[in-house]
Amino acid sequence: MKRVLITGAAGGIGRGIRPLLRGVYPTLRLSDIVELQPGQGEEFARADLADMAAVERLCEGVDGIVHLGASSVEDAWEPILQNNIIGGYNLFEAARRQGVQRIVFATTNHVVGFYRRQRTIDHTAMPRPDSRYGVSKAYGEALGRFYADKYGLRVLNIRIGNFGDKPLDRRRLSIWVSPRDLVQLIRIGLEHPEIHFEIVYGASDNLRSWWDNANAHRLGYRPQDQSEEFAKEATEADTRIPPDPIGEQFHGGPFCTMEFAGDVSRIK
Repeated sequence: MKRVLITGAAGGIGRGIRPLLRGVYPTLRLSDIVELQPGQGEEFARADLADMAAVERLCEGVDGIVHLGASSVEDAWEPILQNNIIGGYNLFEAARRQGVQRIVFATTNHVVGFYRRQRTIDHTAMPRPDSRYGVSKAYGEALGRFYADKYGLRVLNIRIGNFGDKPLDRRRLSIWVSPRDLVQLIRIGLEHPEIHFEIVYGASDNLRSWWDNANAHRLGYRPQDQSEEFAKEATEADTRIPPDPIGEQFHGGPFCTMEFAGDVSRIK
């Protein structure tokens, strides 16, 4: 990996992982729709992922991609369509055309948000998206499978829980991932010799996890951080959050509650 492209590099995850990836690869090509100031070993290329010609130029000379660029929360359909569906297709197709070897796709826990919290799931769990955003990421996972099987791209999908320096509430004690643990997973996706198409969960060593991350461990993942270290602080913060009788039943939390008009008893 001589040149690694990071899309969505101006976002929270992009800003969090850049310092930990500088120097690991000779050149980081940063991209976003907003201007960024590149540091040592970095270069910036502005691009709108909905513009195929721009994305093709973005992928020129790139060996691997960390694809973070997308609408990262629930939104109306049109921006999700442009940024996640069309933008996601453009990224995979441009990567194929330009001979990129690997893509690490930042997918989300909201792909499986409607599983109940009492149920532990692994990488084989069928999608149960809790939002239009979750649907778009499920599409991205399917797109990655297609490009891996049809065209030989090596694809690692990381279903990211909640990224940050610490978990901020009780729910996030189950799904938190620290910056250095996420970077470890990203490096597995860019470097592991046996990657074809894989799904792993972006989570640290969380005692309360709802996910069986054995597939990540099979690939060599050894998380260094534990959410339980922040349990007291996160639990106290939880007391200040209004009750959410719908979201508190499911992995996706408040994303399940948004616009909910279904029958909770039928969601097994």
